[in-house]
Amino acid sequence: MANHPLVAHKLTVLRETTTPSPTFRQLTEELVTLLAYEATREIAVEEVEITTPVATAIGTHLASPNALVVPILRAGLGMLEGMTRLLPTAEVGFLGLQRNEETFEAVTYANRLPDDLSGRQCYVLDPMLATGGTLVAAIEYLFERGARHVTCITLLCAPEGLKAVEDAIGDRADVTIVTASIDERLNEKGYIVPGLGDAGDRLYGVV
Repeated sequence: MANHPLVAHKLTVLRETTTPSPTFRQLTEELVTLLAYEATREIAVEEVEITTPVATAIGTHLASPNALVVPILRAGLGMLEGMTRLLPTAEVGFLGLQRNEETFEAVTYANRLPDDLSGRQCYVLDPMLATGGTLVAAIEYLFERGARHVTCITLLCAPEGLKAVEDAIGDRADVTIVTASIDERLNEKGYIVPGLGDAGDRLYGVV
């Protein structure tokens, strides 16, 4: 969990019922950029020799292949700009997953990902880790394509969701979750408490 006063401040404003959608979108982008700084701490790099105006020096470049950022539609789109602002060389894939509100299971309706993700560092963007069904399904999707290094960035997590991901993934691969807050619990409808409501609706309105 990211522990920083700016993260706490921006998240508090996001939680407020009265925060309008334009402000919500802007703060989400800013908050994700802060979380992305922490999430990319282990990103693969390589040494390169460069020439400065004064001398040659050994520096650091991001290693190939490029990282892959995967926003989960639709709410994850609100996090994409904040992530790519910090990591502009990343490629972007899209995964459409929708939670069945009765069973809480994730249903896939869109997929725009490379067939082979072997050796790729993948960053999954989803504002809420509630029951864990959507995130587990997304991670499994990436595993099927060869990914073994997955970092998930969320605004909020429920303890139940974190446990669900841990139980489902086990030690099969390197999976990290970076979040702004671990909240109290889930309610009977599968929503995070105290949470911030439906992130997709608050970003884009009710469709």
